[in-house]
Amino acid sequence: MNLKILALALATVIGISAKTIAQTLNRAAPLEFQGRYLVSISDADMLASAYVDGKLGPREGRDAISVIPLAGKHIRDLRAYEAEASNSVAGPPGAVAVTPDGRYALVVETLEQRPEGDWQKQTFADLKHGKRLLLFDLSNPTRPTQVQEVAIAERPTSVSINSDGSLVSVTFHPKGAGVKTPIALIPLTNGRLGQPIYPPVSSLPSGQELIHTTWHPTQNTLALVNTNAAEISFAKVVTKDGNLGLESWGNIVKIEKAPYIARFTPDGRHLIVNNLFWGADVQGTWNEAPRGSVVSIRLEAGTQTDGSPRHALVSRAMTSVSPEGLTVSPNGRYVVTTNLERSYLPYNDNRITWFSSLTLITLDPQTGQLNRVADYPFDGILPEAAAFDASSQYLAVVNYDHFDDRIKGGSIDFWRIASDPLNPQPQLVQTRYSIPVTRGVHSMVLVP
Repeated sequence: MNLKILALALATVIGISAKTIAQTLNRAAPLEFQGRYLVSISDADMLASAYVDGKLGPREGRDAISVIPLAGKHIRDLRAYEAEASNSVAGPPGAVAVTPDGRYALVVETLEQRPEGDWQKQTFADLKHGKRLLLFDLSNPTRPTQVQEVAIAERPTSVSINSDGSLVSVTFHPKGAGVKTPIALIPLTNGRLGQPIYPPVSSLPSGQELIHTTWHPTQNTLALVNTNAAEISFAKVVTKDGNLGLESWGNIVKIEKAPYIARFTPDGRHLIVNNLFWGADVQGTWNEAPRGSVVSIRLEAGTQTDGSPRHALVSRAMTSVSPEGLTVSPNGRYVVTTNLERSYLPYNDNRITWFSSLTLITLDPQTGQLNRVADYPFDGILPEAAAFDASSQYLAVVNYDHFDDRIKGGSIDFWRIASDPLNPQPQLVQTRYSIPVTRGVHSMVLVP
């Protein structure tokens, strides 16, 4: 029998009003995770510890794209539907993107799937550079279907789609094609990808890495993340002689060490960037990195002498260690980073942390001011991405793998924003709900 029907029947016996019982049940029951679906990708080719010792370990299935339909369902009733999609965790958690109408997903193949062979002898060096952009039709989210692949330059690292779904940007690693072609612009029309165009990026010195790009929510303007120089620049897409190009827009903004990905606030007023503090001058490069940070940049904070816009760094907040994942809530009030800590180290490495964490930060949508609330440790390995639901009250977090090796695969775990009515500062609370996906889940987006 339905729980509410049973409770209302009981109310008539014990003399409590049906209205009181119904209100109590509604207040106690978790809200639905709002949106159309979550889309994530998994790299099944390597254990998280391969970043440190190079050993890929046993394979668990094939690389996959996972789609979780959400509409009208309680979190406990959700499940993932998967299809094969070659991808790699070896890059920023921006290797999947979905068109604004939710119809198509794009996946970049950073490294190819591992070759067949004895897994005990396979190492990270056996993974060859990828050269493909894959397009999936999500019109039936329970059957994601690959409908196109396009050959692109070597070792793509991230993909992003503009606000009207007509133009795709892809970045490339310098050890692949990134020295000569750091970015590609690819038209997307009626569900078909056109030929890639590789415009020069005037703000990027030769040999430095353009690790991530993201589109402004209302303009054909890109934010460009230079991880080597710790700089953010902006460029507008222009057409010259019938060809697409990039034109610098405003000044370069210096930020903090090893920026990784960027997210615009929903109104486009600010850009939020995470900084990992990795580098050749850091002990262990990334294995012993200090705490990271998040910064906010206000677009068009003023005007320069030549009449161009002046963008300004306005705030920063500290995170825990290695905040690879970054998400901004749809209401523009919260920022969350997913912090790797040192959860990905081999089990016999005495530096390992047997936990990962999230950092919750509040954001003032008008001023861009950031305020760190707290860090929230949890039992998980290499959580590279998170996504708020459409209500800004729930959070999905990817969990690459589990410390309990009896649990196969990775998972998408659900958290919620909560507060004490007598002390209304927001908190993050992990729920009991989790959805299994292929091991190695690392990039994820919400389709609202």
